[in-house]
Amino acid sequence: MDLSIREKVGQRIVAGFPGTTIDSELEDFIRTYKIGNFILFKENIVNATQLSNLCEGLQQLTKKYTGHRAFITIDQEGGMVTRLSEDSVNIPGAMAIAATKDENNAYLAGKVTGQQLRTLGFNFDLAPVADINSNMDNPVIGVRSYGDEPEQVAKYCVAMMKGLTDGGVLASAKHFPGHGDTNVDSHLGLPQVHKSLEEMKQCELVSFKALIDAGIPAIMSSHIIFPALEESLPATMSKKIITGLLKETLGFKGLVISDCMEMSAIKKYYGSIEGIKHAIEAGVDLIFVSHTMSVAREASDVLTSMYEKGELSMDDMDASIHKIMYYKDKYLCNENGKHDTNEFDVKAGIEFSKELLKKSFTPIQMPSSKLPVVDHNSLFFGCTPFRATNVSNSEEGAFHFANYMAKYFHGNGILTSPQPTEEEMEALIQPMKEASTVVIASYNAHLYKEQLKLIELAAESNVNVIVFALRNPYDLKDLPANVYGIAAYEYTMKSVEALAEYMKQPYELGGKLPVKM
Repeated sequence: MDLSIREKVGQRIVAGFPGTTIDSELEDFIRTYKIGNFILFKENIVNATQLSNLCEGLQQLTKKYTGHRAFITIDQEGGMVTRLSEDSVNIPGAMAIAATKDENNAYLAGKVTGQQLRTLGFNFDLAPVADINSNMDNPVIGVRSYGDEPEQVAKYCVAMMKGLTDGGVLASAKHFPGHGDTNVDSHLGLPQVHKSLEEMKQCELVSFKALIDAGIPAIMSSHIIFPALEESLPATMSKKIITGLLKETLGFKGLVISDCMEMSAIKKYYGSIEGIKHAIEAGVDLIFVSHTMSVAREASDVLTSMYEKGELSMDDMDASIHKIMYYKDKYLCNENGKHDTNEFDVKAGIEFSKELLKKSFTPIQMPSSKLPVVDHNSLFFGCTPFRATNVSNSEEGAFHFANYMAKYFHGNGILTSPQPTEEEMEALIQPMKEASTVVIASYNAHLYKEQLKLIELAAESNVNVIVFALRNPYDLKDLPANVYGIAAYEYTMKSVEALAEYMKQPYELGGKLPVKM
């Protein structure tokens, strides 16, 4: 393929940028650096119409300045990691879907997501999450995983991948070789997993192997050190893990993509540019620089110079370019009309997503078959959906459970902090005693344990207490005997609305917990 070195490097970069429109700086960036691919986040999105125009503009500029269409990627996992606006389909997350106990729901969720993304102009979804959530204290995966049983995760992942593929987009499994057994978030620090390869074959690698066998087109690497495989470098930067384990041992022939090279696990401990050089040498095909154009510019300059001097293998470069172009030809050519975007019914997709969420609600502890009455004398409290991890969206907190429920039931709503203080708890005792029913939203209370103390205090103060776990169900592990505990898996407007409807007219909940507690 007759591309200059600069053009080849541009095809290897997936860049993020600020803003919701294409300005002169972004156009200059694409023109000068021949950037061939993009990632969009919630801050790039206003609504479906704006997003569709943005994606179309990116494609036109990329084709104009590089001669090829762009991969336009997004983290549309579902649940707590969704980027699309409310006028688009946002499916429930992995653990919620697994709670429905029907892997066909993972296929349908994948298909509707693929169709929705394709309609908006995306062609590459950074999902499914193939991590086995084997560590309850994992701060970053949790509900993003289909559970803690490797075979179950594998089945649901393969179903989701097939759905995304049939919906018309590339799927990418993450985070190889597994982010499920960490208690550090790689957005913030550098996790280590101390397991032997044999142990990983029994757990972490099961889902990735199933996905490779099923033909997954792309796999994302993790910024985690696995000392048994590579002592000093995270997987993204390790040739032993990317080329040795993933490509040679597991036989993966598709695109290897990096997690964002601006995450602290890379930036803080190695430097983003140093990390990128190592990732290229390790065998990563697509390098994600998800936020800062200046970092992508520097990466392009450094890599171009290294290839020109012969410091990086041009044979490896050409193999990567060949792979990238193969998948662009396969997924980005709309001429065959296979994915007619006009046929996608957004309203039906939103309704399907809502019904799926209701099917996922899981009763963990129900002291009696009848839910306490929730009315205008009820007290609602809980914190806002703070960023439990940097992969969450930055403005989560624009609405909160207590406020919404207080308005819905004309009751009393009190916003609490993620780690309620003694003073906060003290101030809540009297209102809790006076309420007909106390309704609490927990959010990662198994990690923010002051929330658990508040639940215990509520149970002492009132006989009628309901707790909804709005992220990880582990919050409900050791509830006082009189407390109703229900796992809802996500803290979104959609889930809070559905829970309000449930309390107004209770029905039998059908979800089954996909993890051990």
